[in-house]
Amino acid sequence: MTIDRGEREEAILSRLAEEGGLTVTSLATDLGVSEVTIRTDLRSLEDQGMLVRTRGGARPSTLKHILQRQKINVEAKERIAAAAAGLVTDDDTVMIEAGTTTALIVRFLAGRRGVQIVTNSTLVFSNARLNPALNIILTGGVFRRDSESLVGPIAERSIGDFNTRIAFLGTDGFSPERGLTTRFVEGGQVATMMRDRAEETWLVADSSKFGQAGFVTFLPLAGITGIITDSLISDEAAQSLNEHTQLRVV
Repeated sequence: MTIDRGEREEAILSRLAEEGGLTVTSLATDLGVSEVTIRTDLRSLEDQGMLVRTRGGARPSTLKHILQRQKINVEAKERIAAAAAGLVTDDDTVMIEAGTTTALIVRFLAGRRGVQIVTNSTLVFSNARLNPALNIILTGGVFRRDSESLVGPIAERSIGDFNTRIAFLGTDGFSPERGLTTRFVEGGQVATMMRDRAEETWLVADSSKFGQAGFVTFLPLAGITGIITDSLISDEAAQSLNEHTQLRVV
């Protein structure tokens, strides 16, 4: 049975994330369509910035789309998200920034009642809307496709209207030397505002992000309550992080 274009594009991105490079011929054979159809799909995905076409195939774009990144280190991200959700109580107020790990937190809030969530993430919204016990406020703002986030002055003004007990942030990289970093200035501004409007702030990030550095540093480690990461973090890295902030390893 021939799959539709949306399913083909999802399959192409999934394989690209796993294999790092694909050929038109192999995709046409595996998906049961013509090479002309595959070339059209690849052209469409390239126009969206989700891959780069090569002679005879495609490779990932330099900046992976969030829908690709969320397929990486899935088990670790789920453990981290579950631990973060454990910090949320009934009738709590929460801010959640865009990210692949932060987007999973709301999936682990089953059974909580009266939780108010403010987020700039369309992925968080997509997951949270399935739970009728959660009250969701989406910030509004300029939609950034590669991070499925809402950013800019409208998002920042919206965040400034709320006060929450806890905030959860994501990052493209973190270290004692450079703090929390991101690729985009707008994302850093949103994260910083969420920190400023919350009583406590936790970074949720898998251990592969340690030592990586995005273009913009937006917060020092001492500027947040703590970090939740996975057990693959090295003892040396954990000791270094513990000197600057709380560290929870799951």
